[in-house]
Amino acid sequence: MPVCYIAFGSNVGDRLSYILKALNFLQGYGTIRKVSTLYTSRPWGKLDQPGFLNGVFEFDTKLEPIELLRLLKETEKICGRRPRERWGPREIDLDILLYEDNILMLSFLQIPHIHLLERDFFLFPLLEINSGLRHPLYGVELREYAKNLENQLKPFACVLPL
Repeated sequence: MPVCYIAFGSNVGDRLSYILKALNFLQGYGTIRKVSTLYTSRPWGKLDQPGFLNGVFEFDTKLEPIELLRLLKETEKICGRRPRERWGPREIDLDILLYEDNILMLSFLQIPHIHLLERDFFLFPLLEINSGLRHPLYGVELREYAKNLENQLKPFACVLPL
């Protein structure tokens, strides 16, 4: 089964509950192999909002990338995400960071995630669960990029695979 890495985040309401509900729901569509530490992080893009809980999980699924994106968007709705402005507050946010070594550049889906190398809440939790990953487009180990990225994350909790 293809292995992909999914980032999750929440900064509205019972953040941990939204995250756990999403992880539990996704178990029906694949296997969550590893889950990073949950971290508190500062907002990115739109700064005047509450801080986030963020992390990354490794997911084995038979779904192709576009099907996986549809599932993640459905999961967000089922878990209570309400429509708001771009980069604004959200109950749950799920993003595909990597899908095997695939490179996909569509208007609505970019794999690897277009902001993977600039967001500490993507890169550091991802490296926590797999330190040997390479960027599919550049062929460089992700830990090399991490050397130049400031890590402002604060550990919050651990979540064991369901």
